[in-house]
Amino acid sequence: MTTRPYSAKRRLRRYPWILEAILILLAAVVFVPVYYLIVTTFKSPEEAALHPLSLPAGLDFGNYAAAWEAMVYPRVLANTAIVTIASVIGIVVFSAMAAYGLARRSHTLHRAIFYLFLAGLMVPFQMGLVSLYKLINALGLMDSLLAVIFVNIGSGCTIAIFLFHSFIQSSVPLELEESAFMDGCSVPKTFWLIAFPLLKPVIATVAIVSTLNVWNDFMNPLLFLQSREHNVILLEVFRNIGQFSVDWTSLFPMLMLGVAPLMAFYLFMQKYMIKGVAAGALKG
Repeated sequence: MTTRPYSAKRRLRRYPWILEAILILLAAVVFVPVYYLIVTTFKSPEEAALHPLSLPAGLDFGNYAAAWEAMVYPRVLANTAIVTIASVIGIVVFSAMAAYGLARRSHTLHRAIFYLFLAGLMVPFQMGLVSLYKLINALGLMDSLLAVIFVNIGSGCTIAIFLFHSFIQSSVPLELEESAFMDGCSVPKTFWLIAFPLLKPVIATVAIVSTLNVWNDFMNPLLFLQSREHNVILLEVFRNIGQFSVDWTSLFPMLMLGVAPLMAFYLFMQKYMIKGVAAGALKG
């Protein structure tokens, strides 16, 4: 008679504290850079150099005040908010409409168009930067927030169409739309009144993912925004870095000011993202 050896999975089930200890250790390792970022914002350059991981001697918000003035924070925050809100609205609206049309048609052409959108996920965005730069310049949109908004919408629609398409096919009943057609609703009216309200879970998912991507985007503003009046947060942080040296006690408060609105948004919306993924984004 042979005894079956204990596998690692069975050991973890029998001793759950092992898994908890591993997760706590991993969390501590991940938290070290965040801790270093936060404590450095309250230190002087000398204190940060001598004691990088120690707690600050006091809570001095002078570094934040200097970063606020150097970045002209209200202006760059407004520019970033305009770009993010407009881009996310455009991604949600255009992707939902495109996905609805592709999901409700079984013709070969519609499937080919959907696969073409999926193929865009495999092509690096950087491959088209030269052509994109020439196109934006030819349209006369250089150094304007519209240029960044249009590029963000175009690049963000691929993954959004995939998520909307999957959700519509799996979670939006076709019978409701057929009833609306029998009552005399047109296709646009049926989409906006019947289908679109049912897309709230995946809309939340797409909105959160798109907001994170657009807010953290650095390449598009760097390419298409040239004057400081149109700077977004990350671009302003980049332009405040010294050419030959970096004052971390000045840079880190800028990073914290840039990340704080995004962290608040994510903490508020994360439950909707989990609900959207569970409701349809992973259904096939």
